[in-house]
Amino acid sequence: MAEKKEDKRKKRQARRKALEERTQQDTTKAKSWAREWMDAIIFAAVAALIIRALFLEAFRIPTPSMESTLLTGDFLLVSKVHYGARTPMTLGIPFTGVYVRGLELPWFRMPGFMSVRRGDILVFNYPVDDGPVSQKTNYIKRAVAVAGDTLMIRDKTIYINGQPEQMEETFEQHYEVTVRERLRLSPSKVRAAGAQVLPSPGNTYRINMKASVAEEMARWPEIERVEPLVLPAAFNDNARQPFTFAQGLRGNYHHLPEVIIPFEGQTVTLSDRNWHLYYDIVTRFEDNEVTRAGNLFVINGDTTNQYTIQQDYYFMAGDSRDNSEDSRFWGFVPDDHVVGRAWIIYFSWDGERMLPRVRRFLNRIN
Repeated sequence: MAEKKEDKRKKRQARRKALEERTQQDTTKAKSWAREWMDAIIFAAVAALIIRALFLEAFRIPTPSMESTLLTGDFLLVSKVHYGARTPMTLGIPFTGVYVRGLELPWFRMPGFMSVRRGDILVFNYPVDDGPVSQKTNYIKRAVAVAGDTLMIRDKTIYINGQPEQMEETFEQHYEVTVRERLRLSPSKVRAAGAQVLPSPGNTYRINMKASVAEEMARWPEIERVEPLVLPAAFNDNARQPFTFAQGLRGNYHHLPEVIIPFEGQTVTLSDRNWHLYYDIVTRFEDNEVTRAGNLFVINGDTTNQYTIQQDYYFMAGDSRDNSEDSRFWGFVPDDHVVGRAWIIYFSWDGERMLPRVRRFLNRIN
């Protein structure tokens, strides 16, 4: 009997030991599995952070200012390698807008394989915003003029170095459309043609559309005349009064006298007549302290009327020219505000039809 009890005891101990070993093994496997997943998550987060900081960043088109080149609801990949990525400018929590206020890091732009070219579509930090450059709102527009170009706007047409801007087929603008007496223009017919009817008085319609659509519309039997809407040179847009760039040049966003886009190394003579043009450059973008001494300027303690520009600048405009607040309203974009070049549409969502625009997937951006 004693031997049988001893055998039973040993068997129970063996089973208990085997159960403890299996439990320990399962615990070890669970810890190993959790550690592997944690390592994978950390690796993925670090990889995503590096890719976002140095190579590609996702961006969504929230407004129609670039239509119909880019549509509201397009999701883009923005390349930072084209012009060179910026090293971090602030210290904060990745993938959020949380950062340490008052702390700005020394930074530099890494080498890129090209410089900004006329006609490139850029994502940049909105110059009008306050705060660190990298924390400003992201905007997207086309670089219609680059550093050193001479720009002029006459009757809404942008001239670069004396030549009219090369207009893309996707550009849109407002047209005035006059219908024949006792006839009306069908809004549904206009929408079917790819245009948008805007509020307008009488038998004259204001329509936002591409040039190709305007040419087609001019052949409709009910149409008497189709002409681009051009504001008079003396027009003053009180609704946009806070933005005084064009007004400071005694123009408006359809008329602008010749101006040289500032470039690095350019020495300008400051005066009362041009101070509005260079004020933001000297004080905000290039961080100088400026006071006035009669007709001269005191820049960082030195009395002078000469100033040398420290970086390149760009003149940006939306492709939907009459639906875009851009450099015509708030001035130049500094080079250090450039985030990257719009590269590819990876997804597009039509918010009105609640459907994806499959044909736009993986389209290169020109």
